[in-house]
Amino acid sequence: MRLGINLGYWGAGMDADNLAVAQEADRLGYAVCWAAEAYGSDAPTVLAYVAAKTERIDIGSAILQIPARQPAMTAMTAATLDSLSGGRFRLGLGVSGPQVSEGWYGVKFDKPLARTREYVEIVRRAMSRERLSFEGEHWTLPLPGGPGKPLKLTVHPERPHIPLYIAAIGPKNLEQTGEIADGALLIFPAAAHLEETALKPIRAGREKAGKTMEGFDVVPTVPLATGDDIEALADTFRPYTALYVGGMGSREQNFYNRLAQRMGYEKEAAEIQDKYLAGDKNGAAAAVPHRLIDSTTLLGSVDRIADGMRAYAEAGVTTLTLAPAGFTLDERVAALRAGAEALERAGVA
Repeated sequence: MRLGINLGYWGAGMDADNLAVAQEADRLGYAVCWAAEAYGSDAPTVLAYVAAKTERIDIGSAILQIPARQPAMTAMTAATLDSLSGGRFRLGLGVSGPQVSEGWYGVKFDKPLARTREYVEIVRRAMSRERLSFEGEHWTLPLPGGPGKPLKLTVHPERPHIPLYIAAIGPKNLEQTGEIADGALLIFPAAAHLEETALKPIRAGREKAGKTMEGFDVVPTVPLATGDDIEALADTFRPYTALYVGGMGSREQNFYNRLAQRMGYEKEAAEIQDKYLAGDKNGAAAAVPHRLIDSTTLLGSVDRIADGMRAYAEAGVTTLTLAPAGFTLDERVAALRAGAEALERAGVA
């Protein structure tokens, strides 16, 4: 198992700190540095900056939002970042959610699985530098009856195959991800539930494509915090968990709430959502069970974190992405170093 670092979103006065965290992860031998986007900082700009300031660590988009870009534009971006970074780019894609897709990008959030499948196919064709033509339900290239003609990417990526990941939560999306992608980006992963909530549908997708799990990268993001008081450390993640389980999406379309239910928290997930959507964010955070937080984070001493890493590796995780907690750069760097030390103690590197 390898380690990654998730910088989250750029900005909010933490730009210098984020760069320093990425550089320390590079020095410590972390495998990949991921950057996110929603409706603030964009991932490609951040990743280009990080690539220019680091030497060995891969850079990855977690995620480039599918409704934000035409697939050919994503292929151009991926090829450019791979070239500029010397072959260190990993392309992570995702459909985002209905609020962002329709509210920010003005793109209807419908048939996300079919759209993702077509999008990935077009991106792969474009990155392979074949002349681009495609006829599907959602994209047709070139447009019929006009002056457009099949074009070929002029940029040469550093590698013939850029690894492609999909952020997936639901069973159908996970199965399709196993079928068409090189890796899966997961969130709120509990090692004890990983087989049922993620790996089983991914494996089904791999089998559908005539493939095994060999070479497929299972990449959950896990918050990390060091210290002696486990209850207090868990409490720092209550607002984060409540936001996703209770407020990320509508009552009808909250993928994270459904995931919590699949992990056995049906009653608790409903209570968190009811309170969050009613405006009681503090009540929603208080309703998050401690065991849900503790099972989806790495908390405590280096030895306790090492135990958690060992459990993730045994469950099938191949790249464990850490989101180190801390209000200061020193705290985040200390957590980053603790993560590297814990991996060594766990004996699963």
